[in-house]
Amino acid sequence: MAAAKTNTLKVTLPSDTEIQLVREFDAPRRLVWKAMSDPELVTQWWGPHGTTLTVKEMDFRVGGRWHFISRDAEGNDHPFKGEYRDIVAPERVEQTWRYDAPPFDQYESLERMTLTEQDGRTTLTTLVTHKTKEARDGHVESGMETGAGETFDRLEALLAKLA
Repeated sequence: MAAAKTNTLKVTLPSDTEIQLVREFDAPRRLVWKAMSDPELVTQWWGPHGTTLTVKEMDFRVGGRWHFISRDAEGNDHPFKGEYRDIVAPERVEQTWRYDAPPFDQYESLERMTLTEQDGRTTLTTLVTHKTKEARDGHVESGMETGAGETFDRLEALLAKLA
């Protein structure tokens, strides 16, 4: 019998415009930060199982922009982009986030990600704020919970290799 997964993603809806994601990792904060801020490492974990990632741009500084292309198993490209608004290493990142394909490219959200460490384990908390309830609901209904869960599982696997 397989062991139960202990580090599972928890998704809640704190308000009509917010989505909160919380996930623990068996790794120190400095290592999680490195995996999230180094473009070469980001390509190894960002996106659900069966996807590959091309980092078109990742200017990891306040005011810098990021642009990722995720390719699914069927060969479809999914472009994402945004701008870094606040970075406090190795504690938090605030960035805009947009799925850059019509008609979704009209919806931009703000993500505030924080990393806290206790006893060598890191908790990632991301608060995604949308401009409307409809935009938030569309994001939730897109399958983001499954995709984010698989993405963070891939990050956990990479962290184990980096440790």
